[in-house]
Amino acid sequence: MKLLMVFDFDHTVVDDNSDTWVVRCLPDQKLPDSVKTSYRKGHWTEFMGKVMTYIGEQEVSPDRIRNVMETIPFTAGMTDLLTFILENKSTVDCIVISDSNTMFIDWILHAAGLHRAVDHIFTNPAKFNELGYMEVRCYHSHDCSRCPINLCKKKVLELYLSEKSDEGVEYERVFYVGDGGNDLCPTSCLRGHDVVMPRKGYTLERLLAKLDDQEDGASLSARVIVWSSGSEILQELKASMQS
Repeated sequence: MKLLMVFDFDHTVVDDNSDTWVVRCLPDQKLPDSVKTSYRKGHWTEFMGKVMTYIGEQEVSPDRIRNVMETIPFTAGMTDLLTFILENKSTVDCIVISDSNTMFIDWILHAAGLHRAVDHIFTNPAKFNELGYMEVRCYHSHDCSRCPINLCKKKVLELYLSEKSDEGVEYERVFYVGDGGNDLCPTSCLRGHDVVMPRKGYTLERLLAKLDDQEDGASLSARVIVWSSGSEILQELKASMQS
């Protein structure tokens, strides 16, 4: 029986938002109002497509974008946590489910030498087109009214667990580590012995507290453990491995 670590990426693994960090590659490090005001609620990936087109139009090279993305800071304790996971792959599987994109996450994990800690990354696919502009597509379509149009993390997690089960892999415990509003939906498919770990002071912690206050709080079965640094998550993971 293995353990599964599920991570969000922005403001969880890294201590910032990779989609806004990329703006630092521009000469004046900011977007014009014409791009900023084009955002439509629930359509972030479409907005990021416009951001990356604008960056391409300013003749920012792919190498420059990559170099800037590799400077995003990891959240305190996260590199130690991922290193421990990497050293314990026989016991711990690890996936990332994120609303960022494949290129940003791959670059950041590779630069830190931590890419092999993660077995699979579920996020919006990205590539450079013939003009040298990065294109970002939606990860999938779904019918969940609670999630952004391009990604329902619950659907991704349920499908992953189902596919692993078909392979004969059942997880003794799942840890879900996140911070944002789109991390609430997947917590509803966790079991009583699973653990949801919201980052202290962030949206997910508030939403889970609100669930507790409602009469239908039973929709969350998993234990809730709040974290501030990766070292606290590592402590919980080690305790679970020893129990």
